[in-house]
Amino acid sequence: MTNSPSLIHVYCMPGMSAKPNIFEHIKLPEDRYKIHWLSWFPPKKKESIEQYAKRMCEKVKHKNVILMGVSLGGILVQEMQKFIKVRLLVLISTVKTKEELPGFMKFGKKTKLYKILPVGLIQHFKVLKKLPLGKKIKKRLALYEYYLAILDKAYLRWGIKETLCWDREEILPNLIHIHGDRDKMFPIKNIKNPIVVKGGTHVMIINRFRWFNDHLAKLIEKQLLIEKDNK
Repeated sequence: MTNSPSLIHVYCMPGMSAKPNIFEHIKLPEDRYKIHWLSWFPPKKKESIEQYAKRMCEKVKHKNVILMGVSLGGILVQEMQKFIKVRLLVLISTVKTKEELPGFMKFGKKTKLYKILPVGLIQHFKVLKKLPLGKKIKKRLALYEYYLAILDKAYLRWGIKETLCWDREEILPNLIHIHGDRDKMFPIKNIKNPIVVKGGTHVMIINRFRWFNDHLAKLIEKQLLIEKDNK
């Protein structure tokens, strides 16, 4: 692969607890783009997502990059653009403002239910795999285990709180928002003007990667052209 200075560097941020290998099947033309994976690290005590984003920006080693984020990672990259120059945001299976959060999340914020959620249950994948469950369930558990990284209770509670309490009110310019019409985490009925993936669920970055490989580069180039014409 060429190391031409004209390459556009794309930094990819996975969803909450997810490993960056959720992007392992995503391809962009190598003569034009260079993909980099970002990984979650433990948040500091009482650290806001804005403060966390500033620290994550230290992992970005190039200028004028594209930031691509999934779910909570999509929220995070919107915070990161406050601290570094970003050419374009690519948001996947996420929200652009607090108004796009579903009703159950708004209720969770209002009642502060996030403080008492049994987040420790997610740590018991290995125990569940030993139970006499059906092949389909075991296969799904194995898939989750393959893609999940941080299962620490403090991190999970932080991620849930920062999602529910995110306070962005205005949609940022210069972004692409790709969303599945079967996303149950962030129902599409609440999402304003997304690029819709028919049949896409909240984990479509994994199981609909062929759609992304067919369309993502074209969508990026189209948006970059629009931004260039607007300057």
